[in-house]
Amino acid sequence: MATNPTYSISDLAREFDLTTRAIRFYEDMGLLQPQREGPGGRNRVYSARDRTRLKLTLRAKRLGLSLTEAKDIIDMYDSPRDTGPQLRKFLTVLADHKRQLEEQLADLVANLDEVKVHEKEARALLAKVEKADKA
Repeated sequence: MATNPTYSISDLAREFDLTTRAIRFYEDMGLLQPQREGPGGRNRVYSARDRTRLKLTLRAKRLGLSLTEAKDIIDMYDSPRDTGPQLRKFLTVLADHKRQLEEQLADLVANLDEVKVHEKEARALLAKVEKADKA
């Protein structure tokens, strides 16, 4: 009978290039639920499920989702419900996030355009100052 793989906190920290503190934070957020072993339950033992949840959490973070949004979506996949509602929820979260990113992009473009205008004006003024200094 094959045993399910388990991981220590340092195994996961190494694999995902995280600090053990970050992994404990994800645990505090309810994203990971390791078993406790050893004296006083001090040693955390992570399952393959925890590893997958950590991988999905990091993917959600890269997408720019909050940890709460990530947890909501990941928790849905743990439930035995139909995947339709899960996918609709995921699409809603992605649409909201996409809208936020598009708004941020529009703000950045406007800000960049303004910087370019100021830069052009400053260069023109500098050219006048340098021309006057030579005269």
